[in-house]
Amino acid sequence: MGKLGKVRTAVQVCWSALSNGYLMGFLKGKIFTGPRKNICLPGLNCYSCPGALGACPIGAMQATLTSREHKSAFYALGFLIFFGAILGRVVCGFLCPFGLVQDLIYKIPIKRKRKLLPGDKWLRYLKYVMLAVFCILLPLVVLDAVGQGKPWFCAYICPSGTFLGGIPLVAANEGLRMALGWLWRWKLLLLIGILVLSLFFYRPFCRYLCPLGAIYGCFNPIAAVKIKKDATACIDCGKCKKVCPYDIDPSKTPNAMECVRCGRCMDACPTDALGIIRLGKNH
Repeated sequence: MGKLGKVRTAVQVCWSALSNGYLMGFLKGKIFTGPRKNICLPGLNCYSCPGALGACPIGAMQATLTSREHKSAFYALGFLIFFGAILGRVVCGFLCPFGLVQDLIYKIPIKRKRKLLPGDKWLRYLKYVMLAVFCILLPLVVLDAVGQGKPWFCAYICPSGTFLGGIPLVAANEGLRMALGWLWRWKLLLLIGILVLSLFFYRPFCRYLCPLGAIYGCFNPIAAVKIKKDATACIDCGKCKKVCPYDIDPSKTPNAMECVRCGRCMDACPTDALGIIRLGKNH
């Protein structure tokens, strides 16, 4: 692991600990409900995690889409645009607790590591389907008897909610364990599948299913913080593409929509041709 990789891991661990720092929640099996819980956090940090001190922007967006006043929905949308415009998928690489979970699992030394799943060219579009269908369309269209929708992605898909929220709460509450049904089994099976895939493929959930990554990825080419190539220094050695876990060629597309800014390409570049440009300054 290079210098940037070590810095990134340290930031990931510290941010995950801080954003899920309500220790009494884990001890008592209860969700933090203080006023700070109304503030969104940039990563996929489940609202239902016992230690979570803030809300997930995807969960907030779904929960407020059917609001009659739409004020909260506009807040969630504005939050996503703000962080997307500033950081792009830097959020995915540095500030997402479930991204850290996948990174740590991928570090487990086993044979037959692969960069991409078969059919990657088409599978990568699934996250946009998740965003459009499960996060926007279904919460708006499928309503209950009183005209309210529900957060479909959180309820039926999100593995971060299962791992960071569901498992700790179920472990600490006997009543919840007795009420478990098919939905819990489905989400647990989905989580296990993603974690197993994470042993062999780098961040499969982020690449193929995460609606938050779909949003932030759209901002990658225009975000204030992005990667810049020094064409005069690049020697076309191919080392940056070789180390990229997403199989991106940073010498050609340094700000690809899939890039989570892990920094491996910059650590591997022998001529320092790749660097971070931030608010007009090169680093």
